Amino acid sequence: MSTEKSQVGRRAGAGPGALLLCRAEADSVAPAAHLLRERMLLTGAGDGWSVLVPEGRPWLHGDEPVDRVLTGWAAALAVGAPWPVLALWWDADRAGYTLASGFRRPVGYVWLADGTPAGEDEAMRTFAARLALDPVLDLQSLDHLTEPDPEADARTRLRGLLAVLTRAGVALPEGLTPGEPAGRLREIARIRPDAREIERSRWREVVRTELEAVDNSRLGPWLPWSGTYATSALSVVQLTAGIPLTAWGLRRRSAGWTAAGALLLAYGTLGIAYGLARPRD
Repeated sequence: MSTEKSQVGRRAGAGPGALLLCRAEADSVAPAAHLLRERMLLTGAGDGWSVLVPEGRPWLHGDEPVDRVLTGWAAALAVGAPWPVLALWWDADRAGYTLASGFRRPVGYVWLADGTPAGEDEAMRTFAARLALDPVLDLQSLDHLTEPDPEADARTRLRGLLAVLTRAGVALPEGLTPGEPAGRLREIARIRPDAREIERSRWREVVRTELEAVDNSRLGPWLPWSGTYATSALSVVQLTAGIPLTAWGLRRRSAGWTAAGALLLAYGTLGIAYGLARPRD
């Protein structure tokens, strides 16, 4: 049984891959995703949800572990937006998730490739609370994912997680399945009628092309250039946090955390510059 289970686990984690689920419509997600400066595909993923399918260069063509990159990206997207980001990731040895929301510490869980739980049970409770899931029915289903199950490998565990999230509106397009290779996921996302490309744009191009769209979206009042007192204070916090985080990411050669720090610096700098250029009455 153990040999068969191990073989199933290896098949489930045949190649590294990832998905980024955002609890927001694509029009709100696109501006923030552009600031990551990574090639991705963006498409709808249910009622009030969108999914980003990354190209995967940091882990496919570099030494960066997929879980570290995705944690940084999720934190970078969530810290400047009023919606949470759920990163699903997998490789040959493990699979798991990371949930990021605002400035709160990301929470996650890990399973070994054969499905053996390797996370803290408290993480599931925090996960359920931050997504406002049902504290009884949904939490019971999540707790089941933390228990030993010889029939459930890592890929099955992630599918079980997504099954719980369907009650929160998540509906991934058919074929966007955890465990599939990054190239296959992009092929499936690309044929979606609402799919859009997220390119590796320059910062100036991103700001020029997306600023008007963001201001007119539900994300606008939360961003630095909205000009409110709250966002001015937030800009100072973002700038203060972004400097050491970027330095740490560069020192560790972590693409994900460097992106998170750079995004904080961008938001903070824009907010402060806006406040100086357009003082309030």
